[in-house]
Amino acid sequence: MNATPVHTADGTEACAIPGPSGAIEAALTPADPPARPVLAIVCHPLPTEGGSMHNKVVTMTARGLRESGVTTLRFNFRGVGASAGSFDDGHGEQDDLRAVAAWARRRLPDHALWLAGFSFGAWIALRTAEELQASALITIAPPVGRSWDFGDIRQPTTPWLLIQGEQDELVDPAAVRQWVAGMARPPVLVEVDGASHFFHRKLVDLRGIVKHGVRGWLPEPPSA
Repeated sequence: MNATPVHTADGTEACAIPGPSGAIEAALTPADPPARPVLAIVCHPLPTEGGSMHNKVVTMTARGLRESGVTTLRFNFRGVGASAGSFDDGHGEQDDLRAVAAWARRRLPDHALWLAGFSFGAWIALRTAEELQASALITIAPPVGRSWDFGDIRQPTTPWLLIQGEQDELVDPAAVRQWVAGMARPPVLVEVDGASHFFHRKLVDLRGIVKHGVRGWLPEPPSA
């Protein structure tokens, strides 16, 4: 697919990735120099509430990663945008991420794979991180205490950054703190003062937190 790739001004390539329900719409954007051998897949929030790969939290997270030298891959879950299929309450969406990760590894086999996700996308990334052997994980406002089961998730053993708005109106910050406190290997938890669920007026802060949080995870750029 994509015999003639379409690129935007920043080098983003529009991709159609084969998925379990048909083509998955995706956007692959190269890292800012100096590029590191890392590719991060960023998962978007709940499709039934308008979530897509164009969500501002998703795009700002991806921007922070690219400015850190990481190539990013955003994609639309089934039924969103040009992605085939229909919403599957998180089950099929995990299969979508598996297909995207397999494609990414074929496309850039020399790159480490990182996962990131916002809200519903954080839950999807978290549920699959160990299975996909992700080298690092970023979860933003994971929907603890809502409709998604966190009880049987295999806790990641890789570096993990969790970002939570202190004024989140959809995800209870106290529930997130309690969930983290019960972990044997808790993530690095960064709570953002004054931030709502969608980080209104705090998106630049979010980008900075991502860049600072991943700094110690980055491999050296390939030698020339």
